Amino acid sequence: MRVGRPIPAPVVPVCDICGNSAQLAQAADPMYPYLEDHGPVWICVPCQAWIGVRPRSRQHAPLGRLANAALRDAKKRLHDALEPLVAAKIRRDGVNPFEARGKAIKWLAAELGFSLSTPSIHALSFEQSEQAIQYLAKFQASRQRTKPAQRSTGHLDAKREG
Repeated sequence: MRVGRPIPAPVVPVCDICGNSAQLAQAADPMYPYLEDHGPVWICVPCQAWIGVRPRSRQHAPLGRLANAALRDAKKRLHDALEPLVAAKIRRDGVNPFEARGKAIKWLAAELGFSLSTPSIHALSFEQSEQAIQYLAKFQASRQRTKPAQRSTGHLDAKREG
């Protein structure tokens, strides 16, 4: 008999697409989705939706929701869209990339009204990812339009004074 705190039962993620329970796969398993070892993953074999496992997790806690090919692609595009903001945060505030990315995702979730349990792209659905990508594109475009206008206004004001 074990004495002390009870060990919680492992969390088995359920696929949002088909409702099946996911299976834990290791690199040697035939259902493992990668050619190289990227650590254990939870996979829904019928949907080919998978998600990685939190590092150093004894219970193999999933990183987020299971992602099929469309959701994985949306998350990659969202990650790419966030990178200029993350890089600017690192340069401006001298924070590490993980902190900068977490703050960027928190900001984005607050702007769009998403409630996330953790500040991670893994927690977003396909629709939320697409909405975030569109918002970031508009945000970046508005920043690009205002910068030259501010520069030219300053330049014209200097010309008028001189």
